[in-house]
Formats: sequence, structure tokens, C-alpha cells
Amino acid sequence: MQLEEIINENYEQLSKNDLQVLKYILNHKETSRNLGINELSELCFVSRSSIHRMTKKLGFSGYSEFRVFIKWEEQAEQPDGNHVDVLESDLTVTLKNLSSTDFETISQLLHNAERIFIYGTGTAQITCAIEAQRLFATINRFITIIHDKVEFESISSNINENDVVIILSLSGDTQSLIPQVKQLSAKGLDFISITNLKNSRLAQMSPYNIYATTTANNSKSGTEIVSFIPFHITIEYMFRKYVEYIDGIGDN
Repeated sequence: MQLEEIINENYEQLSKNDLQVLKYILNHKETSRNLGINELSELCFVSRSSIHRMTKKLGFSGYSEFRVFIKWEEQAEQPDGNHVDVLESDLTVTLKNLSSTDFETISQLLHNAERIFIYGTGTAQITCAIEAQRLFATINRFITIIHDKVEFESISSNINENDVVIILSLSGDTQSLIPQVKQLSAKGLDFISITNLKNSRLAQMSPYNIYATTTANNSKSGTEIVSFIPFHITIEYMFRKYVEYIDGIGDN
């Protein structure tokens, strides 16, 4: 489990000061891992005891264990070598996170839903949505794709408490998406987010989160390379877990 995921899981317990410190750490991971608690408290203008309490809220025994975790995570996040190494690392982390995700609850949610909608915030995400629709159709579970923001806005008022929405977003911080997410939350509707493993607005607001991991890296010419293979694997994993759930019901 990575720091961003730990933050998301404990977000409701964190104070404004806690979030200020964590924001600093997330934006300065390379230097933060070597900071003592006194140095960090001075940089973030909070007390030592506040930092200690924050680490307790995140499930650590104290700041020392928290700093060891950051050092370990930093090493794990830095694959040596070329673009293939980066992809292999992303796939490994994605599969590790998926293996610890509660798909029993998610599968039950999908099974009980009258209708399932899926929305992708970009072209690559829509491709993942189409694959999800294809996979679930093979077992006669049909998913409706919401193709763009305008369609999402028009259809959101018709989504009810018996429906489930799946939202695919690379960053989880697409500003144009937030109003629709707020509307779903205000109505108490169930929705599942599939995002990159980071501390994002969408992940914080979602009742159910599934994380894929994809690391952007640049070629020598400066072209940014981002793989959506982890997102496709996540869709496939969710589908196969759903099939296992249905098979389990059939055996009872």
C-alpha cells in the first residue's frame, strides 16, 4: 500500500494541519524522507506533537516508522532502467493493489444494481469503458457507457439509488467531473472510481475505490509516455472477480 492510498483511507480523520504536512511530503518526497521531525515541523509550521499524532492517524507507531515507510516507498517507486522497467513496475504495483482490494463488496454492489453506467474522462478511458462493456456483455450483464461530460450531465438526474456508476479517471482531479461526483454524493448514490494511485479528489469522494498504477515518463525527445495497460488489467480483474462472485452464488 502506498502513502496516497493510506491518506485516502484515513482522510476523514485528518485535520487541516495534517493535510498541510502531507501535502508538503507528497510534493517533496525525495527530501522529506531524510527530514527529522523537528525539521519537518519547522518547514510546515506545526508542532512535533501534531506530526506524531498525524502518523498515528495513518496507522504508524510514530514518526520514525512513518519515515522508514517513505524511504521504502521512494525506493520502490523508482524503477531503474528503461521504459519497459517502468511498465513492469507499474504492472507489479497494480496487481499487488488489486489483490488487496475488497472485490467481494464491489461485486455484490454490481450484482444488485438495476443498471450499471460507466464514464471515462478521456479517449483512453472510454476505450477501457468499452472493454468493460464487452466483457460484462459476455455474461449478459449490460453496461451503459456515458461518452462525455454533456451526456453525464443530462443523464445524472435519471440515475437512482438502484443504479451504480463506474468512473474512470487517470488523475482523479478532472475539475469538470467534480460537479457530477458531488451530485452523486449528495443523492447518496453508489459509485466506483478507478484512478491512478495518488491522493486525488475523486478517490477521496468515492464510496468505493479501485486503483491502477501508471507512471508517466518521457522519451529523449520529450514525449510523455503514459500506459493505460494497468487500467485495462484493472477492468479485467474486476470482471473476473465478478464472475467468481456469481459462480459462488450459484454454488450455494
